[in-house]
Amino acid sequence: MPAGLKSRRQEASTERRRRSRLGGLWELVVIIAVAVGLVYLIQAFFVKPYRIPSGSMEPTLAVGQRILVDRIGSDFSTPEVGSIVVFHPPSVAEQELCGPQLHRVRFGGAACASPYPKEAGVTFVKRVVAGPGDWLYIREGDVYLSTSGRNGPYHREKATYTKPCLASPECNFPTPIEVPKGHWFMMGDNRGNSDDSRFWGPVPTSWIIGEAFATYWPPSRIGFF
Repeated sequence: MPAGLKSRRQEASTERRRRSRLGGLWELVVIIAVAVGLVYLIQAFFVKPYRIPSGSMEPTLAVGQRILVDRIGSDFSTPEVGSIVVFHPPSVAEQELCGPQLHRVRFGGAACASPYPKEAGVTFVKRVVAGPGDWLYIREGDVYLSTSGRNGPYHREKATYTKPCLASPECNFPTPIEVPKGHWFMMGDNRGNSDDSRFWGPVPTSWIIGEAFATYWPPSRIGFF
């Protein structure tokens, strides 16, 4: 074979290999980009992970535990009492102020019945213990709920998941309150150490981000709720 022809064939073969490598690299870049895009899309619209920052949901959720939150699969116009949800509290929640006329609740009286109308940017994780139109009072950390009006009958929640707090002042609000229309009363499972609706009121439906449906860290706690 003439040397010139052999050289041209070698160059052509080298060029094909180069193009093949570039094509494979470009394909890998596209695959990675699509995968990253899907992750962001899923987190933005479907499922989002959250890390538990405090002990307010003990013993159900420990500090540092990670959960997955369903952002579209649940009907948040009617979340179920007993479900764990992620939501935005009122902007004055971290100061434990009850609104709309800001004040602190009085221990031994009534829990906060209405929130400050401005939404906070932070997120909380709590359990839904009452819904719109429900009446409730709290004794030794347990919620007593009536769906038939102020005069009851009241039924104690079947709370096998709570951490007892007995006679602590923040665990006793014996005066019944009504949850306003379109609002949900949230409480942590660690009733003696939870910043929740007792102090800053029920949460509007529109402030709920989603419902927790699984935990994926630590490995010893992997499972569904």
